Amino acid sequence: MVTVSLRAREERWPMPQELYSVEQVADRLGLHVRTIRNYVRDGRLKAVRIGKQYRIAREDLDAFTGLPSAPGGTESAARQVEVSSIVQIDAIDRAAADRISTYVTASLSQGGLGHIRVEIIYDETRAVLKLILLGDPTITADLLRLIAMLASPE
Repeated sequence: MVTVSLRAREERWPMPQELYSVEQVADRLGLHVRTIRNYVRDGRLKAVRIGKQYRIAREDLDAFTGLPSAPGGTESAARQVEVSSIVQIDAIDRAAADRISTYVTASLSQGGLGHIRVEIIYDETRAVLKLILLGDPTITADLLRLIAMLASPE
């Protein structure tokens, strides 16, 4: 009869503190479940297969995102404020739309701006430029001022 001490077993196969399902990780990161599964299959995100499901350790999720996950569930201890804005500029030609897009994109690439996401769409048939801004209120306000300055017909 062979006996294995519990301590030796834990050293060989340490049990992670928290395991998340693929669905929980997808909810936390705001991604689709298939995207998370692809990350696991590609080896970008470490996971353990338990039965027919993947489980992701909290430490592995922290390493993947580069940020510690919120303790005790999905709620965060720090308050976060986010703004979503849609700017629509009508009767704008392609050159002016490209100029505004270039300035906005260049201002984002300067770095140090914090969390901001910008989507830019130009509909050439209707001559409409739409800019969708999501992120920090201060940065969004600065970008809105920049867009207003560039879009003014002076």
